[in-house]
Order: sequence, then structure tokens, then C-alpha cells
Amino acid sequence: MDQARWQNYWDRKSATYDREIGVLDRRVFGDSREWACSQATGEVLEVAVGTGLNLPHYPASAVVTGLDLSSRMLDLARSRARDLDREVTLRQGTAHALPFADASFDTVVCTLGLCAIPDHETAVSEMVRVLRPGGRLILLDHVAGSGHLTRGLQWLLERITVPMAGEHFLRRPLHLVEARGLAVEQRERFKLGVVERLVARKPVSSSGAPATPHDLP
Repeated sequence: MDQARWQNYWDRKSATYDREIGVLDRRVFGDSREWACSQATGEVLEVAVGTGLNLPHYPASAVVTGLDLSSRMLDLARSRARDLDREVTLRQGTAHALPFADASFDTVVCTLGLCAIPDHETAVSEMVRVLRPGGRLILLDHVAGSGHLTRGLQWLLERITVPMAGEHFLRRPLHLVEARGLAVEQRERFKLGVVERLVARKPVSSSGAPATPHDLP
């Protein structure tokens, strides 16, 4: 992965990101940011925090840490946090190697990030790694649609968006979450199945260690 290339891309994109994603939030994603953040509890890590658009929606009791590849995105997130009078820890880094110890957070949130993270499989593994047993992973993204026609159009779109912007439309984070042994507690799809939001819990065995799927009730 050319990390410098994508860091530069998102640094440049930061100037117009809020305006562009705001249109999609209103027309496509609806109340999904509020839905995701309102369920975050305890010590929270937001991966791909971007310009901090989610910050107004976290409960006051949540202790939020945000990570992003782009320093300019983080500058905007810091400004937003100051305007909100909200104490937030913001760090620059990659989702491929989260700079946190195992089992550091009660909740991990990623909204509209896995579609653009180059190695989304490694990113999900890292999110699970830093999540405490019993903690929740909350994801929102655009994914492969429900119908053949929709997926065909998404395939065509990827011929342009993947090389130009690293933007994927045919991913399904749900499958990665299930493969890592998390129990999916909530899952919703809408807009022809293109938008998916889910909550999954990292299992706990009787010994307090992460459980295998066979340990689940």
C-alpha cells in the first residue's frame, strides 16, 4: 500500500469533504451517524475519524479517541472538538496497524471508512484486536447491493473510483466481522441494500478470554 499517496489524497480532500459527504448524509445515510455514535459507551475508538463529523453525536459519558491517516483531516476534527467544547484525543495513524494495545477500548466505531481503507481485512482484524472482550464494534458503510443489477453498476463504478480515490463499493464488512468470531447483535440494510449498519460484540468466555464461536450461548 502506498500510504504516502493516500495520506496526500485525504489531506487534499479535507477542504471539500464535509460539503460532499453532507449531501450523501442527507440523501443516502440519513440518521446513521447518530445511530452509530449513540450506541458507543465507555472508552471509544473511532477509526477514520476524518474531520470529526461524528463528534456531536457521541454521548457525553463516552471517552473518545479518534484516529486518521490525514493530518489535515485531524486539524479540522480538532477545530470541531473545540467548537463543541468536547475533550477528544486525536492521533494520526493507519488502520492497518492501530497504535494501541490489545483490549484497549469498550467500543470501536468506523463509519464510512472501510470502503476506502486499502486493506480492509487487516483493518477489521485490528479493530477486533483493540476491542475488549464483551466490547462492541459499530460499523456503517456503503456495501455491495442486494440485487445483481445494483452490484453490476457498482462493479462498473469501481473501475473509476478504486484507481482514482481508493473507493470500493462491493465490500461486505459483515462477513469479515462474522469470520472473526463476533456475534452480530444488530444489522440493517437499506437503499437497495447498498447501506449497511451493524453492531457486533466481541465474545467473552467463562475465563474472561475471548471465546470461540463454539463457546457462544
